[in-house]
Amino acid sequence: MSKTYLSLTCLAVVCVAGSVVAGPELESELIFPLQGKHVHSSCTVECPNGDLLACWFHGSGERSANDVQVQGARLKKGSKEWSPVFQMADTPDLPDCNPVMFIDGKDRLHLVWIAVLAKGWQHSLTRHRISTDYQGEGAPKWDWQDLIILLPGEEFAQTIRDKFKELDVDEGWGEYAPPYTKLVADAAEDPIKRQTGWMPRIRPTFLPSGRILLPLYSDGFNVSMVAISDDNGDSWRASLPLVGFGPIQPTIARKKDGTLVAYMRDSGPPPYRVLTSESKDDGESWSAVVDTDIPNPGSSLASVVLEDGRWVLIYNDTEEDRRSLALSMSDDEGKTWKWTRHLESEQDGSYAYPNIYQASEGRIHASYSYKKEGKGAAIKHVNLNAEWIEQGD
Repeated sequence: MSKTYLSLTCLAVVCVAGSVVAGPELESELIFPLQGKHVHSSCTVECPNGDLLACWFHGSGERSANDVQVQGARLKKGSKEWSPVFQMADTPDLPDCNPVMFIDGKDRLHLVWIAVLAKGWQHSLTRHRISTDYQGEGAPKWDWQDLIILLPGEEFAQTIRDKFKELDVDEGWGEYAPPYTKLVADAAEDPIKRQTGWMPRIRPTFLPSGRILLPLYSDGFNVSMVAISDDNGDSWRASLPLVGFGPIQPTIARKKDGTLVAYMRDSGPPPYRVLTSESKDDGESWSAVVDTDIPNPGSSLASVVLEDGRWVLIYNDTEEDRRSLALSMSDDEGKTWKWTRHLESEQDGSYAYPNIYQASEGRIHASYSYKKEGKGAAIKHVNLNAEWIEQGD
């Protein structure tokens, strides 16, 4: 591996009655060397052949930089070094941001991202590509591409009004400024605003029925919703919104009784906490969004339900900044988080916007934006076992 790559391996082996039992394990590396452009919002998937595929966006900035494109790289099964970077998507002269990938029940690869119009997140278009030829060298070969256009109806606006009323928060007022809740609810009456500006950030959740729940959010409304597909991503429809004060970028975990729990970034007023909502009908509708006791500095988080039933959360565990990135694990479906261990805690860096999943061999994989002051930025990939989290700092 090139010296410009960061590699860290933490291994512990315990011998028990003549057998070898793996202890806490962590492996990590930068997917590409630190460089000067902005790189952010990554996602990785495990291909059917065991390769890993990663994507992120890269460019001079975000919504106002027209050179922003979606890039990717591949880690061949058994290899320790990622492939050279390749292009995954680029809308000419528009920023392409927030890519997520998933593999459907037909083993097709999906890429969902946004093209930003007029330099405004609220004008973004949700783009979608599908590939059946993605396990060779270089970039996937795309078979199909279109927009995901959702049609939230009048019930969307009524739900926003109802949930704000249910939350019953005294938000203040001014003679010349309508209350925040009225501004958002009135905007929801506009069908054009309802149908544009929906952005992905977190990997979808697959239900036992095969239903796919793709979390989306809007910076225009400062709320979230879920794109629902019951046909492996060939068509999509909108859930009712997840409504609160700044709940965006949801990640969804499923309880054993079928209840869905969404955790969200807090982009509203203090206290700065991870926000949460529940669905009892497979993602069709959601409870009013409320605070948890988990700190959040206005940054994405992601969750995964492990095969053994434990939940893992990857998040910035502070209210102030993105200099600390932690993994917490729960054995009671999110009621408590008994184990926490830090992936990053250096004061000269920023570590944010993670995605996480469990691979077929049981290892936990995550990727996130990795930036060092004065040195540049990259995407970091880690794979570890649950014992590493249990060990703690």
